[in-house]
Amino acid sequence: MNDAEPVRGEFAAVGRREITIVRGEGARLWDERGRSFVDLGISLGVGNLGHSNPALVHAIESQARQLIHVGSACDTPPRHDFVQRLLELMPPSLDRVFLSNSGAEGIETALKFARSSTARPGFVAALRGFHGRTFGALSATGRRDLREPFEPLVPGFSHVPYNDITQLDRAVDQTTAAVILELVQGEGGVHVIDPEYLRAARAICDRRGALLIFDEIQTGMGRTGRRFAFERWGILPDILVLAKSLAGGVPIGATITTEEVERRFRGTHHSTFGGNALACAAGRAALDYLVSARLDERAERLGTEAISHLRRSPSARVREVRGLGLLIGIELKERAAPYLQALRERGFLAIGAGPNVIRLLPPLVISEADWAAGLTAISEVLADG
Repeated sequence: MNDAEPVRGEFAAVGRREITIVRGEGARLWDERGRSFVDLGISLGVGNLGHSNPALVHAIESQARQLIHVGSACDTPPRHDFVQRLLELMPPSLDRVFLSNSGAEGIETALKFARSSTARPGFVAALRGFHGRTFGALSATGRRDLREPFEPLVPGFSHVPYNDITQLDRAVDQTTAAVILELVQGEGGVHVIDPEYLRAARAICDRRGALLIFDEIQTGMGRTGRRFAFERWGILPDILVLAKSLAGGVPIGATITTEEVERRFRGTHHSTFGGNALACAAGRAALDYLVSARLDERAERLGTEAISHLRRSPSARVREVRGLGLLIGIELKERAAPYLQALRERGFLAIGAGPNVIRLLPPLVISEADWAAGLTAISEVLADG
């Protein structure tokens, strides 16, 4: 397949593929022509532990020889072990786990839990926020360009400016089931939450009897310099959603909540592949690797150094550099697409976050040499134009 050729037979809902990747190791990827690339984000936040991480490969191979899938009416050792390991990393109040297949499904679960357990219909989310593309998750998403083609969406959702305490306070009332927030808006341009806003959100929800949902689908698993981003500020949610790199590349989603939410829940919810034995074995290995390799500490160090380096960039094209850990956004004064293309031609695969932001989401195991080379390439393409 040529680089610009669409994939035959696929519904082109997200445009064409520009490259065919056949192998990965760590932060390196190779295409069908044998060309090597450094992953600066092309794995979309799924590859925190690196491509073909040996610990995950071993866990997947071992589990595949025993059991790949059985319905959730049966418990399995990998499911039990994964849930227990995940809860070991959670604060005591977050002690109920529902497993699914993806971030969007995890968000759908959170919305159903919130609406059922509060007996309220409404949700408040943030403008620019992104929570997924299923109908409920898209209804929470605060980007008009993604929402409009599929309207009417699920009723009961309102959107307020991110980090605006006054507008949030006005929006949350006695009909609000939950407020849903990303702690860093990844798809929306890499905007970091204001700690005062976060504290205010918790207090507003408590006063009005609403739940607080944190979407850590992208910011979890060490990405922002903490194992989970909420740990940085010590503000706890009522419901936490994890996915992407939670199983190191095997599809999984987790909605973690409190005993009180479970106790007040009415109705049923189910996921056919939720708790899949293969995914849970990978998830347990991924959690163990996150902790043993101290990936959160590595992300904090490399990210802090990178943000400082990029802010010293002499390019007049850069409006702002922002982020936490190894979730970094470079906002340009012009469209980012030509610079992403220039980086690809140099062997570095980054992604956008809106039309004018370069988003960096490298594997947290990226070598210091590859990371330094990537930052140099970014500075060079922005200087060259």
